[in-house]
Amino acid sequence: MAGAGSGPEPASGSSPDPIEVQITAGALASACEEMGAVLVRSAHSANIKERRDCSAAIFAPDGGMVMQAEHIPVHLGSMPASVRAVAGKPHFPGVSWFLNDPYAGGTHLPDITVVTPAFLDGELIGFAANRAHHADVGGDVPGSMPADSTTLDEEGVIIPPRILDEESILEVVTLMRQPEQRRADLRAQLAANRAGVGRLEAMASDRGIDGLARAMDDVISYAENRTRAEIERIPDGTYCATDLLEAREGDLELRLEATVSGSSIRFDFTGSSGPDSGNLNCPRAVTESACFFAIRVLTDPDIPASSGAWRPVEVVVPDGSLLSAQPPSAVVAGNVETSSRVADLCLSAFGLAQGQGTMNNLTLGGENFTYYETLGGGQAASDRADGPSAVHVAMSNTLNTPIEALENEFPLRAGEYSVRRGSGGEGGHRGGDGLTREIVAEEQISFALLTERRRHAPAGAEGGAPGERGRNLLVRKDGSAEDLEPKSAGRLEPGDRLRIETPGGGGFGTGGGAGSSLDA
Repeated sequence: MAGAGSGPEPASGSSPDPIEVQITAGALASACEEMGAVLVRSAHSANIKERRDCSAAIFAPDGGMVMQAEHIPVHLGSMPASVRAVAGKPHFPGVSWFLNDPYAGGTHLPDITVVTPAFLDGELIGFAANRAHHADVGGDVPGSMPADSTTLDEEGVIIPPRILDEESILEVVTLMRQPEQRRADLRAQLAANRAGVGRLEAMASDRGIDGLARAMDDVISYAENRTRAEIERIPDGTYCATDLLEAREGDLELRLEATVSGSSIRFDFTGSSGPDSGNLNCPRAVTESACFFAIRVLTDPDIPASSGAWRPVEVVVPDGSLLSAQPPSAVVAGNVETSSRVADLCLSAFGLAQGQGTMNNLTLGGENFTYYETLGGGQAASDRADGPSAVHVAMSNTLNTPIEALENEFPLRAGEYSVRRGSGGEGGHRGGDGLTREIVAEEQISFALLTERRRHAPAGAEGGAPGERGRNLLVRKDGSAEDLEPKSAGRLEPGDRLRIETPGGGGFGTGGGAGSSLDA
């Protein structure tokens, strides 16, 4: 068992200038946001340009994350593993690397990470990196999000860390559906990193190489100190939670024992289920990402999102656990659904209600198209307010695909898109409502669903009621209907409807005024 983090001792040394730290943090955050904007505006697939299923970050020369944009939590907490996978390689100006292998720094195969080094006067000064979910990366089914995969090679093309150039792009996209769109999206990722590299080079020119390095170190140390101060506000002790994943062959139990000691916190998942025979296996980097997300919720989200914020955190996952996937296990649902459950566990242990707890992954495909989206649902209520309705929750932070874009680009029609009124849990503060998304096929297409909270409802807290469970329904053209399992695949004929009703969030308290464990 290995821990993430560097132990309990706070950062030492002289305190950085707080004004200079804020200036540096702001400049780096701006660079990351600019990278994201370039990627979104340059991409061709609806998954990136409409849903914005992508993320961007800046890293130090040693691979430590200095700053990330507020994009997709499950991407950004795990992206450091991708950068570490290439940081020790030989680097040259203008030569980028890319990868998607979950067992070599990736998460699941549709998420392709591009890493580009930045230089000044021949010296490496850092890395720009971005990750984007591609609408298809090959494999057995269109969209590369199969509901029934059992090994990684069924899920698509595996890209170990390698140089990204026209030759390598051609090699991988020819193994994917809609290769020209895949090529265009990879080029958009390169363009985004060039923007980040340009910003790093400008900062180094202005401050000097050593000055930039010190400024990066100061941002990381500041984030660590702020996080430790926030953790110290949580009473020392052990906080426990259990929850279930809805696997194809039955439920899988996850267990957490979180220990707060001074300015450090330890998440121990000993006792959780072993490997899944399906695809809920979760790469260790993704498990850590969910824990880091929980830390941002439990502390101050305004703390710079850098590796310093993770230093007070230790993550313990036994070898052979579902939460530390090993090859050749399938992992496509581990990145999206298991990560959501790990986040739930971490927050539930500290007395918070649960949001919808799923990304409601929907993949559709035919001869000439692939379509993927995640669907929003109900957010949990808190001790201060009702939960928002019909929003992406926890590890997902994407937008929806607008109906106009869906109907214009794909052989699909929106039958219904509405808030699922009354699905949030009752309480002193009410959980947010889920949504209903009904899609009508206009030609024969395949579908795959990777969803959760269809058998077990999102829990409330402090007496609040659970949110309603989600539901997947296949309605044939003749009006006959069939309830679908949480992990399902099948085929739609023209006129058939796929109806997805997403879960509501859990309520909080019974009459207002109840506090969580953090208020003890």
